[in-house]
Amino acid sequence: MMATFKPVQPRADMSKAKPTSAGTTSSTLARTRTATGPFGAVASQHPAWKPSPEAVKLWRDLNKPEEDDEETIQRSFVNHVTKTLARSAYNMDDFAAYQAMALSVRDRLIDRWNATQQYHSLKDPKRVYYLSLEFLIGRTLDNALLNLAVKDRYKSAIGKIGFSLEDLVGEEYDAALGNGGLGRLAACFMDSMATLDYPAWGYGIRYTYGIFQQRIVDGYQTEYPDYWLAFGNPWEIQRLDVAYEVRFRGFVNKYTDSQGKTRFLWEGGEKVMAIAYDYPIPGYGTKNTINIRLWSSKPKTEFDFASFNDGNYDKSVEEQKGAENITSVLYPNDNHLVGKILRLKQQFFFVCATLQDIIRRFKKSSRPWSEFPDQVAIQLNDTHPTLGVVELQRILVDEEHLDWDEAWDIVTKTYSYTNHTVLPEALEKWAVPLVSDLLPRHMMIIFDINLFFLQQVESKYPGDRDRLRRMSIIEEGHPQHVRMAFLAVVGSHCVNGVAALHSDLVKSQLFPDFVEFFGAAKFTNVTNGVTPRRWLHQANPLLSDLITEKLGGDRWLRELDSLSELKAFADDREFQKRWMAIKRTNKARLADYIAAACGVQVSPDALFDVQCKRLHEYKRQFMNILGVIHRYEVLKAMNEEDLKDVVPHVVIFSGKSAPGYYIAKLVIKLINNVSLKINDDPKTSKYLKLVFIPNYNVSLAEVIIPASDISQHISTAGTEASGTSNMKFVLNGGLIIGTVDGANIEIGEENKAENIFLFGTLTKDVEDVRHKQMYGGQPSHENPKLQAVLDSIHHGNYGDPVIFEPLISTLRSDYYLLHKDFGEYIDTMALVDKCFKDEAGWAKKSILAAASMGKFSSDRSIQEYAARIWNVKAVRVE
Repeated sequence: MMATFKPVQPRADMSKAKPTSAGTTSSTLARTRTATGPFGAVASQHPAWKPSPEAVKLWRDLNKPEEDDEETIQRSFVNHVTKTLARSAYNMDDFAAYQAMALSVRDRLIDRWNATQQYHSLKDPKRVYYLSLEFLIGRTLDNALLNLAVKDRYKSAIGKIGFSLEDLVGEEYDAALGNGGLGRLAACFMDSMATLDYPAWGYGIRYTYGIFQQRIVDGYQTEYPDYWLAFGNPWEIQRLDVAYEVRFRGFVNKYTDSQGKTRFLWEGGEKVMAIAYDYPIPGYGTKNTINIRLWSSKPKTEFDFASFNDGNYDKSVEEQKGAENITSVLYPNDNHLVGKILRLKQQFFFVCATLQDIIRRFKKSSRPWSEFPDQVAIQLNDTHPTLGVVELQRILVDEEHLDWDEAWDIVTKTYSYTNHTVLPEALEKWAVPLVSDLLPRHMMIIFDINLFFLQQVESKYPGDRDRLRRMSIIEEGHPQHVRMAFLAVVGSHCVNGVAALHSDLVKSQLFPDFVEFFGAAKFTNVTNGVTPRRWLHQANPLLSDLITEKLGGDRWLRELDSLSELKAFADDREFQKRWMAIKRTNKARLADYIAAACGVQVSPDALFDVQCKRLHEYKRQFMNILGVIHRYEVLKAMNEEDLKDVVPHVVIFSGKSAPGYYIAKLVIKLINNVSLKINDDPKTSKYLKLVFIPNYNVSLAEVIIPASDISQHISTAGTEASGTSNMKFVLNGGLIIGTVDGANIEIGEENKAENIFLFGTLTKDVEDVRHKQMYGGQPSHENPKLQAVLDSIHHGNYGDPVIFEPLISTLRSDYYLLHKDFGEYIDTMALVDKCFKDEAGWAKKSILAAASMGKFSSDRSIQEYAARIWNVKAVRVE
């Protein structure tokens, strides 16, 4: 006996609908309502409830948004405590109060979300669908209160009941839906799309355990499950009525249709269910509230009763575990075949469910397929959702029976692709045997897409076989591989980079043949941005209030260019004092956090020197820690008189390494070993402290970023696509030391040269330096300062040198140019110290830097996407 999962379905005559293998139907859909679930949408589907005019009037009278006065807020809060949580005044704690408050705020979000969706359904505009494997949204409560403009009222209302708003905000656990810049960018973009009134949906995966919780054990990164859902998530809305089948493996059946055309049908295999969870995203200063829809994987058959009765308990839940593994963890370790299979399953699961949902919504208006690109714009946030290109082509050809060319024209007009890396090794590739096994029909379609594309290339460049090899979506080898970035380029109407330099490199280094073939107009730049609502207004309320006071209002929260008006106060000594007093308050808050989390006491009067980002060799945390060792050993050699002139530093690292990235994890180990040596040295600890703060996330970033004096963005030139943490630091009045790379360049262009500390090899010279290092002798001979640091590590001054030998050995070829840039890096850090001693000069730099950040709002980025790539218009909810 098998217990089968069946989502709730509206009553319908299923005989009129023809289910397809992916769960959609081929029937014409009514505009009023479409059913969802494994059987798909149903022709002429109407709601089961058919109210009388009197009932409709009563519904409208009852369905009114809650007021935002204190009494209503308090009543809502108490109602959720007693009715939703089933608690009382006698068993309340801060966490229960947070849950009740979150549910109360969510009620207001849902009112706006319903109004937004109904208005969009009425106007039927072209919609944007932003597909991202990550949405690093952080905590929601504080952000929602600010965007709904009810924070002060909630603070007062809840305070009178006996709870502190700040304490309740701290009870929320960060949503573990992302890892780094890719996911945080997606979250900023959703905030901006909501604020700018664009009709948009985000689509992603609801990870049960996130990427991992990072703990430091004996100096090493150790990964633990991130149980962020252990006590539920009050912000999400489970949609058991929105469920779709997703198929893996199986076979492809070839047949001839009634018109004599050869058709293919994907059948058999294993199926799982994609269940929707909705996450409302409110705009600032608008009623517009859009949605991130996250998919969770569930089995079609949850429990095998027969196996259970036979005593085979593991087999009885085998299907359940297999299905739920798909959405358990972000980026499962793919150092082995099982991990690769899971990753590919995860990516297809995500795009398959998403496309079924998009198509269901499109079919409501009964438009012809030719109008699909006029109603739907799909943005691929990196290559992870690229299988969506193939899946849409399969649906159009196999299920909707469009001709290949007509279907492909629709596909390419619908999709656009954002590239986020210039590192060739970071561009996704999937082995053809793996794709063929897991997605047999899709592999056939990829071969056809590639064949037809290469035929066009051959027609334009006859006889150029090497060009065909270079441009082929299929990379030859044993085995062959599918180059997903090439597939994304061929299947999209627009490809964009995320900073000016990066976009140039996309055209000149990554895809030069494609630029020549398609024309330069297909490739464009949209420089990244960050939302000032989260990264200044919410993260740094004291500075936000000061800016609002000086500018005579909060217009800057929607028009960040108006920050330039602060330049008029840059020399105002009184304003400088207030500006730097806020910085010191933020540093004291971070110092308290460091004491609690790391057990290290640091002084807020020291220069806070920060590098917080994902651990990777190209980001060069390794060079930073080598620089810290150099600073420490210089301090050790100083006499007491010389030490009096030293600028004290607190060096702060934070960030996660991929679980399988051995070299990056060794960098973390080295940082922690060095910190033990430095922090306990009685001679130097007054002048230098070093901490690695574990488990970096959005909430921790909101504490670290406002406290930074200098932040490090020191990637090898030409390797960082953009970076957005640099923007957040400068927006909060922190200066940056960085290479001429990514968005550092544009930040420098907006700033004056004296307000940013740039150094290092330029992109145009990188390959020549690598060639010289590889074939011109040992590069370490050019840099005695670096060699002295390496010798100190080899001598065991920072732990067993054998541990760090694999890390040190990366400097033999030195692909990321640490030898070349180290000397200039040390000299530039000395310039930072010199400038920091001039308090008034440093304050002026800080003010001018923040005042120059108007360009780097995610609002500007989204407006460029909307106008130049998506061709969508704002729809302001009335």
